[in-house]
Amino acid sequence: MGLYDRKPDVTGRSHSADVARIYLARHGRTALNAAGALRGHIDVPLDPVGQRQVQILGAVLAGRRPQLVVSSPLRRAIQTAEAVADRAGLDVQVDERLIDRQYGEWAGVGVTDVVARWGSLDAAPGVEPAVEVRDRVLAALNDIAKSTAGAAAVVVSHDAVNRIAIAALGPSFGAPDDLPQETGCFNTMERHRKQDRSFEWRVLTINEIPHGEA
Repeated sequence: MGLYDRKPDVTGRSHSADVARIYLARHGRTALNAAGALRGHIDVPLDPVGQRQVQILGAVLAGRRPQLVVSSPLRRAIQTAEAVADRAGLDVQVDERLIDRQYGEWAGVGVTDVVARWGSLDAAPGVEPAVEVRDRVLAALNDIAKSTAGAAAVVVSHDAVNRIAIAALGPSFGAPDDLPQETGCFNTMERHRKQDRSFEWRVLTINEIPHGEA
């Protein structure tokens, strides 16, 4: 067992121990999302739209039979993770490394306002450098994949965090700013063990929007 405890797989399915599948989800909508404002470490809950989104997301991802559900420590992510975990009969485990990007004094400010003033979010003073976000989220994803080799895990994080991770693991999809990440979406990726015992990541799909009834 790795850093995480996970539910034993009693489904009878055959998994390759050389492959770990990760469903990287974005939390449901909040009032700040609806307003076009940066969220960062502001601990805002899901709004009614977000609550509906995560119920549908929960039904879809629980159907993939994850053995582990891991979340950012922020409430909007935990609420989203709980919608999956409750249906899958699991507990939510929290990893601080999945927390949203730190925007400092710009948290709560409109994205377009910050970009208009500084040219980009990256240029705004006090914003967590993208490379630091990348390093912490990739470390978390590698630990989760190590713990769930031969099975699947759901990981719930945030817009900027997901986009930076996808761009690092699947560069053919484009730069972070070019990647769509709608609220309540998920992305599918796998970590494979190669013949030389090293690992490689493959991003299979991005920005999947679940549809159906909660």
